[in-house]
Amino acid sequence: MSVPDYMQCAEDHQTLLVVVQPIGIVPEESFFKIYKRIAAVSQVNVRDSQRVLYIRYRHHYPPENNEWGDFQTHRKVVGLITITDCSSAKDWPQTFEKFHVQKEMYGSTLYDSRLFVFGLQGEIAEQPRTDVAFYPSYDECETIEKRIEDFIESLFIVLESKRLDRATDKSGDKIPLLCVPFEKKDFVGLDTDSRHYKKRCQGRMRKHVGDLCLQAGMLQDSLVHYHMAVELLRSVNDFLWLGAALEGLCSASVIYHYPGGTGGKVGSRRAQGGSLSAEAGNRHRPGALTSNGINADTSAEIGRAKNCLSPEDIIDKYKEAISYYGKYKNAGVIELEACVKAVRVLAIQKRSMEASEFLQNAVYINLRQLSEEEKIQRYSILSELYERIGFHRKSAFFKRIAAMQCAAPSIPEPGWRACYKLLLETLPGYSLSLDPKDFSKGTHRGWAAVQMRLLHELVYASRRMGNPALCVRHLSFLLQTMLDFLSDQEKKDVTQSLESYTAKCPGTMEFITLPDGLKLPPVPFTKLPIVRSVKLLNLPTSLRPQKMKSLLGQNVSTKSPFIYSPIIAHSRGEERSKKIDFQWVQGDVCEVQLMVYNPMPFELRVENMGLLTTGVEFESLPAALSLPAESGLYPVTLVGVPQTTGQITVNGYHTSVFGVFSDCLLDNLPGVKTNGCTVEVIPALPRLQISTSLPRSAHTLQPSSGDEISTNVSVQLYNGEAQELIIKLENIGTEPLEKLEVTAKTVNTKEKLYGDFLSWKLEDTLSQFPLKPGKIATFTVNIKVKLDFSCQENLLQDLSDDGISVSGLPLSSPFRQVVKPRVETKPINPQESSKVGDFSHVKTLEAILNFKYSGGPGHVEGYYRNLSLGLHVEVEPSVFFTRVSTLPATSTRQCHLLLDVFNSTEHELTISARNNEDLILHAGECQRMAIQVDKFSFESFPESPADGMQFANAKQLEEERQQAKGLEINSKLDICWKIPSLKREGEASVEGVLNQLVLEHLQLAPLQWDILVDGKLCDCDIVVNCKVGDPIPLQVKLTNWSKHSVGPFALTVTPYQDYQNGVHNYELQDAITFVGSNTFYIESVKPTKDSVYFGALLFLYTGDFYLNIKFHEDNCSKELPVSWFCLPSVHIRAMDPLTQTKL
Repeated sequence: MSVPDYMQCAEDHQTLLVVVQPIGIVPEESFFKIYKRIAAVSQVNVRDSQRVLYIRYRHHYPPENNEWGDFQTHRKVVGLITITDCSSAKDWPQTFEKFHVQKEMYGSTLYDSRLFVFGLQGEIAEQPRTDVAFYPSYDECETIEKRIEDFIESLFIVLESKRLDRATDKSGDKIPLLCVPFEKKDFVGLDTDSRHYKKRCQGRMRKHVGDLCLQAGMLQDSLVHYHMAVELLRSVNDFLWLGAALEGLCSASVIYHYPGGTGGKVGSRRAQGGSLSAEAGNRHRPGALTSNGINADTSAEIGRAKNCLSPEDIIDKYKEAISYYGKYKNAGVIELEACVKAVRVLAIQKRSMEASEFLQNAVYINLRQLSEEEKIQRYSILSELYERIGFHRKSAFFKRIAAMQCAAPSIPEPGWRACYKLLLETLPGYSLSLDPKDFSKGTHRGWAAVQMRLLHELVYASRRMGNPALCVRHLSFLLQTMLDFLSDQEKKDVTQSLESYTAKCPGTMEFITLPDGLKLPPVPFTKLPIVRSVKLLNLPTSLRPQKMKSLLGQNVSTKSPFIYSPIIAHSRGEERSKKIDFQWVQGDVCEVQLMVYNPMPFELRVENMGLLTTGVEFESLPAALSLPAESGLYPVTLVGVPQTTGQITVNGYHTSVFGVFSDCLLDNLPGVKTNGCTVEVIPALPRLQISTSLPRSAHTLQPSSGDEISTNVSVQLYNGEAQELIIKLENIGTEPLEKLEVTAKTVNTKEKLYGDFLSWKLEDTLSQFPLKPGKIATFTVNIKVKLDFSCQENLLQDLSDDGISVSGLPLSSPFRQVVKPRVETKPINPQESSKVGDFSHVKTLEAILNFKYSGGPGHVEGYYRNLSLGLHVEVEPSVFFTRVSTLPATSTRQCHLLLDVFNSTEHELTISARNNEDLILHAGECQRMAIQVDKFSFESFPESPADGMQFANAKQLEEERQQAKGLEINSKLDICWKIPSLKREGEASVEGVLNQLVLEHLQLAPLQWDILVDGKLCDCDIVVNCKVGDPIPLQVKLTNWSKHSVGPFALTVTPYQDYQNGVHNYELQDAITFVGSNTFYIESVKPTKDSVYFGALLFLYTGDFYLNIKFHEDNCSKELPVSWFCLPSVHIRAMDPLTQTKL
């Protein structure tokens, strides 16, 4: 026997073998349709008996295997069913002849046979025959199952007769010696009368009877006969048949212990757990005949369950039997099939290691030269058996060998589809699945090198099948899941192959359904490139929507009445991991930043990379990028435009790499970091774009609040100069611009500003609103820089020097020259280094103009946008006031303000003040200018901390008072400068120049003294004319503008003459006389009140006379400042009455 049956099971020993074959030309589909119906009758209950007959059908059975029927009766073909297609009566004789020829092939062993004829009708078909059945067609054969049952009953009658015939102990008859085919030549010439020979004959026949009993459904009897055969054959060392007897004993015991069968086919066997007791209790009495005339089973008392082997003994006996088979080279098929049967039993017993030993033995059993088909069958069955015992990788190993055998070079037409199908079945054994999701979690399972080899073989088989889509799918899977295990050269080779396949058939995200129904899932390239983080970006600062503050405030929540709840915090924490705290705007371009890197050793081109979103209609704008080899983390920004409002969720991204389109979902990327995936899209808002008349600035403002400046402009101005900034507001969005608010703030400056730095009128701009899309409105901002004009460097000599040039007065010395700064002078205080010795230092002012605007649907929902314009102003120094002082004027109500002015520019400059001549200063020149000013009352400024409680302390109060005084003084002076060559001009402020002493000199004394001569107020250069000899009234009036009462005071009036040469003559007793006393007494004067003292003078001679009024030093006058007692000078001209009359 050379053809093994790998599907053999231990329970097949109780079956009768029936061969079903076609005669002539029978359609294959029709034949197997009938064969399937025949094979369905696999077990039949024998009438009037509790026994069950089992049938094993084969449509092909080698005749040489039939020769081993005496060795094991289940290998003997006992029934033949032939199927033929005969359409005419003239073909019938030839068909019937073929039936007889077919019977002769198995004639020596057949119990009975049947011929099923399809298509023949008429006289021949109507003739009653037991061995032939006629049917009109393959569809009209309802009685075929009944005929098969009758056929099996006829087989049972023959079987039972043979069993009874062989089982009867005929001591007088000689027992024939049963042989296997290769033994016949060995027994020629043996002594048939020897005791050894007879025992051998008895043992073999006893074993043969055991086989017949097992087939006849008599399990107990078969066990007894097998035990007797084992004892007889062991005594004569008939090892081959001893092995067969042991195997029969094992088979009977397996049938008893495992009524469900060992072949793995559910429901293939009828449960026989109670067969022993049923047979013993329900059999007919000995000697009784059945309806078939056959004696019933008489061995009820012989067999006992104790004759049945235990599950452990079954395996031991199998091992012993297989060892006996191994002694015979020609019994290789028997040994192989015994190993397979033992493995099936061990699989049920879950004894995998012992089963693997049997299988390993089966692998090394040498048979004749097998055909390719037989090799495929052998390796497939080995794989199946290894799978049953849990050796999945070993199973996959043999299945892969079977797959390779399907495409062996020796086969004229390789079966690539069968090869591919078997390769697919090997995947689980190598811990490999075709779903990439199984490789995205945890560590890699299985041997990567073997898995890559297997995937390459799948690709090759797919290509030979002519299915490029399968090639692309498997290559994509290989590249995605095995990327970490591929060498650099292998990566290049795989990608080149993939590109060549995708040129014919691009990779998609569709499932591929195989002919057997298996679906191959898509393979997204989540590692090409590898994404490490996904971050949804906020809109640019100028486009971010902001919610108008509600009346309740931002921190009020109405969701829960509790301040804190751990349950709420936990649930909200999960939501926070997905929800983002900023918003996107409908119709605006939104960005998502991915941090990616290229793991490939060559440049990676990624095409058509875009976002995958849900929730809101979203227009993704794909991008293409090229990543350098092993680039490291590389930022990639994907953009899109939400078309509607609501919640939008970014689920992932799509790419096209090497011709494979991939949809990569974030849920399948466990290692990706993200700041959340869901963001709210609010209604559309207008977009404002600003352009200015000034050039863009290279300096970028960095405000402390962290806001970004969309546009920066710069301008260079001289200190005190003003300029208009014209801003064009253009609505570049799709919604009308309806609301606009403008604010400004100065940032990053330590310089003190005087006056309004930025000013504007918004009404003119708002008159152009609402601003429709594409329209432009203008907005004008006035820039005016007024920094400190003071400088502590004294460039000119003291005021007492005669060589100082004073504006409006002739120069008395050649000092008018360019005076350079004395840079060698080192300041004691380093904080003043910026003010001392560096006149060309350019100072910087920075301000932010903030435009808050809204409109469209977003305005209805309460949203607005902010747009900021950064203004960078470089302030160059124009003029400096290096020194300031005062000189008294001829009038007590006035004084001279002396300013040392330094031209720090490189151009000629003119400076002017109100009611003064222009002063020309050359570059770097310093001159002194005198300005006559009226003194100031400063009544409106707070005098005490009680009046200025809004200030932090007295020092701040004093600074505010001084600043207010300086502002008032500066407004009266109106000092301006001009640079004619540049046609630029500006103001010069003395606000930061005036110190406390100068302010006191410029302030009117709280005590106002008025002197009237002859009713005329005397002040400045006023000369009062009078007649000699006439008394002249003299009035001294004191008005108290202070907040406290003053006085009493005593004043003495002393006349004198000035000879204009520095000599004053006070000896005028003969020229002037007083009417009354020359001493005036003024009583206490309350605040805002006045007091007048009257007196008179009498001039005796003509001439110019002056009155010197002095205060008596007493306690009251000492308590008050000297500046409070400034009386105007009195100039009286006494004239002859005659001369005055002529005049």
